[in-house]
Amino acid sequence: MTEIHYSAVVHPNAKIGENCFIGPFCVLGPNVVLGANCKLHSHVVIDGFTSLGSGNEIFPFASIGLKTQDLKWKGGVTRTEIGDNNTFREYVTVHSATSDGEITRVGSNNHILAYCHLAHNVTLGHHVIMSNVATLAGHVTVEDHAVIGGLAAIHQFCRIGKMSIVGGCSKVVQDVPPFMMADGNPAETRTINKVGMERNGVSADAQSAMKQAYKILFREGLTIPNALKRIEDELVPSPELLHLIQFVRSSERGISK
Repeated sequence: MTEIHYSAVVHPNAKIGENCFIGPFCVLGPNVVLGANCKLHSHVVIDGFTSLGSGNEIFPFASIGLKTQDLKWKGGVTRTEIGDNNTFREYVTVHSATSDGEITRVGSNNHILAYCHLAHNVTLGHHVIMSNVATLAGHVTVEDHAVIGGLAAIHQFCRIGKMSIVGGCSKVVQDVPPFMMADGNPAETRTINKVGMERNGVSADAQSAMKQAYKILFREGLTIPNALKRIEDELVPSPELLHLIQFVRSSERGISK
């Protein structure tokens, strides 16, 4: 049975799933959809056209789905869509999209630590970890199983690749390739994320090929097109390697070298 603290303010039009707990002084707006088994500890604000799946846990003073900070906002219906089994720690902010019909998306099984910020039109995948005070600017994409260190700042329109890791206090102004480690101000790609690949079951052969691809991309002094051609010609293809090639080839901001 859902439990709503007497001090919480839940709009009668909000849709609340089964077995939820809504703690003291929480505020839920009229267009909020909360899935089953969610827990809002206290002082949580969820507003806007915002939907959350099941099993999410939200800690005090988090704010989800409110209007973008983007000055280009002109009104309309903008949405925030969040999946299942996410953790949002204290003072996390997740803002809705900027333009009518657009969406800020968060997947499932993510762990978002205290004071993190997800700006308008962000797309966050699954199994992502964001350490304290990590910040995603507008239109940032973070792929599955990425790790973003504390106090790291990601520039607008950048992409953080699958199973990559961004070091704490880094300033990311270009795409971080999948399966790599990036660090610095501005961030540079340092080496492969061997630990991340091991933890996520990437084969030893694929890890070895990724190490060779790293050397070709970042240590041979080649242009990106020439480096990608060498990788395709010389290395045994794997799903991971193909994803790296596609990611780098489709980069619009360039990759952190």
